[in-house]
Parts: sequence; C-alpha cells; structure tokens
Amino acid sequence: MSEQADPQRPEEAEATPQLTDSERNAAQTLFGDRLALAERYVEHLCTTGIEHGLLGPREVPRMWSRHVLNCAVLGTVLEAGVNVADVGSGAGLPGLAVAIARPDIEMTLIEPMERRVDWLSAVIADLGLDNVQVIRARAEEVTDEVMADVVTARAVSALKKLIPLTVPLLDDDGQLLLLKGRSAGEEIEAASKVIKKQRLRTPEVLVLGADLLEEPTTVVRVRRR
Repeated sequence: MSEQADPQRPEEAEATPQLTDSERNAAQTLFGDRLALAERYVEHLCTTGIEHGLLGPREVPRMWSRHVLNCAVLGTVLEAGVNVADVGSGAGLPGLAVAIARPDIEMTLIEPMERRVDWLSAVIADLGLDNVQVIRARAEEVTDEVMADVVTARAVSALKKLIPLTVPLLDDDGQLLLLKGRSAGEEIEAASKVIKKQRLRTPEVLVLGADLLEEPTTVVRVRRR
C-alpha cells in the first residue's frame, strides 16, 4: 500500500515561519489575492513536507525566501495560458509555487517517486488547485504524453544532463526555464555541445526579482530555434 500524505497539520502554527516585512511585500506582489493559498502551501512544506523527507528541518526558517518566493518569481516571465511542465517536482518547487501565483497557466508536475506524488496530490487537493495535474514518471517516459510551452526544473541535475531530458517535452516553439545558482555560466559552457546537438538557441541568464527579493533568482532560459 502506498504511503499517503496527511494534509492535517495540528501543530502547523508553531512549525510555520512568519513572513518578515520584506518577504510579505514580495509575497503579496507575487501571489496577490492567493497569498492565503501560498501560506497554506508553506504550512504543508514545514510540516508534512518535512515529515515525508521532501525538505530538511533546517530549511524551515528560510522556507519563504530560499524556496517559495525564489520559485514563485518564475511566474513573472510566463505568458497567460501557457502549458508548463515541471520536471522532478519533489516538494512542488518550482511547479506548485508557480501554479499558485499564476492560476491562468496550466501546470503538470512530473515526479517519479511514489511518496512524493502522494504528497503532491494531497496538497493539491487540500489547496483546491484546479490548474495542476501530477504524473508519476520520469521525464523520458512521458515524451509522447507531454508537449509543453515551457519546461521548468530546479535542483535536478547539471544542464549537460538536464537539457536532453527536458527538450523532448517542449512544443516546437517552447522554451526551458531552469532555475540555477551562481554556476549558471559554467554549466552553460559545459553544456555547449549538447545545446548545439539539440539545435537550441544560445541560452540566456535571467536574474528575476532583483527589486523584490533579498536574493534574486537565477534562471537559464533556452529556446528552440
């Protein structure tokens, strides 16, 4: 029997970090009238998410700044109505954070691990999100099923390995939006042969949220030719 995630959190008030003034300003800007949903998502991350091993307990104090806001800002570069596929969703980062911030897009979470899929499904049901679906599979197993305008990923693997996994999920005019850190430039250089082989445009490094977040988000955008 698969392990089911319990959306009930009797001790959530003690476990959930409070938003600082700067974080609240960013959260209100990114989530708008869906901020309450984002707060409930953070409650899940800090309780059942920790219990199920999706994140470590040390991440709780920085759950907003390092994780949820860091991912939600990706929604600022998405066009209305796009179909997004998030590879290796894990705790729903960035997929769920973006889906909450942007109810006008359709999100598909692709995650191979059953216990993570169970947790994601429980959270989606609890939040009442109607623009998200979860597929239990590896990216390479759903190339015939998923054709997205945008493919996202965070903390999955280096670009050299990640690009061949994600490009087959793209529509002809699609783009990859891959969250990376300070090593983005080095990863792009290391992946140059893969990028050429896949016939992709020269990658762009985007810095998102510089005027909103204490630590902006670095994203590598790769478009098809």
